[in-house]
Amino acid sequence: MATAEDPASKSLPAQITEDEAALYDRQIRLWGLEAQQRMRNATILVVKLKGVATETIKNIVLAGIGKLVIVDGEDVAEEDLGTGFFFRDEDVGTKRVDAAKARIESLNPLVAVETIPTSSVLERDKLDSLIQGVDLVCVTDSERDFLIRVNEACRRFGKPFYAGGSYGLYGYIFCDLLKHEYLAPDRNPPKDAPPRSVKMTATYFPLHAALRHKWTGMTKRQTRELNPGVVFAILGLWEFQSVHRGKLPDDANHAAELQSIANSLLSDADLNKQTITAVPSEIIHSVSTTATHEFSPVCAVVGGMLAQDILKALAAREPPIANFFVFDGTTGAGTVVKMAMP
Repeated sequence: MATAEDPASKSLPAQITEDEAALYDRQIRLWGLEAQQRMRNATILVVKLKGVATETIKNIVLAGIGKLVIVDGEDVAEEDLGTGFFFRDEDVGTKRVDAAKARIESLNPLVAVETIPTSSVLERDKLDSLIQGVDLVCVTDSERDFLIRVNEACRRFGKPFYAGGSYGLYGYIFCDLLKHEYLAPDRNPPKDAPPRSVKMTATYFPLHAALRHKWTGMTKRQTRELNPGVVFAILGLWEFQSVHRGKLPDDANHAAELQSIANSLLSDADLNKQTITAVPSEIIHSVSTTATHEFSPVCAVVGGMLAQDILKALAAREPPIANFFVFDGTTGAGTVVKMAMP
């Protein structure tokens, strides 16, 4: 069984070679050599290889990270073939990471790919060791309680954390980048001065704190723009899973319970009652009947956004998501919500 590299084995950062500079020329022109160097030396851990992770991995590997570590103990199922473009018909019944490894490596031979075909490394002590050996952690399509546990482990070792996934026609991204510094365009430059960048700092909060966020004092317009119906449908799904030991709603019979859970969370969050008093029933019905399924377009959008934000965080060139993104596949709209952040 492969394991993530021991942090003690990391020596001086590797320098970009001439071949790498030629391959990543467009990116270097966009982000700069220093940003590409940070990506080149980054080891990223991705947990669970389903549709969103597939799209995310494709983009970060093509962008030129240094090393990718994938953990997934599950076998390829027939339903994985619709969104998992690393899989083929003949892979059904084999380990997901084993089936995908060579195809991921073929995207960019300069990126080292390590696979761990067992979830046992995600247990407490082993998880700590795994996280210490990487630079950034990305957990996909997992239960809220597991996300909180991994996020807390990342906090203990000062590692940035991302989570993302899809539920039928809906998807989300959450990130906790600790105290993140990045360069952003100066919005108030001196008159007649050339464009310049300024250093910015954003302070992030862990998932368990973000979930206690209050929407107190927001206007009707501000509340409506954040699409709270989709936000609380997803938060309601997480609570439903916690109550039902990981099970997602899989038919309309679960709609009443999910509606009650989502409405309770919405009420506790102190939203503007003139804007919304209950999560729309059409969203609850859609989630209840499609949450266990993956749709390729939704995975492509959420996975693409997740990859883009991971690269932003590594490059430290633009502001990343702050800190919860939801995607509504029925309208094609995405919304960023600050949860517990100033």
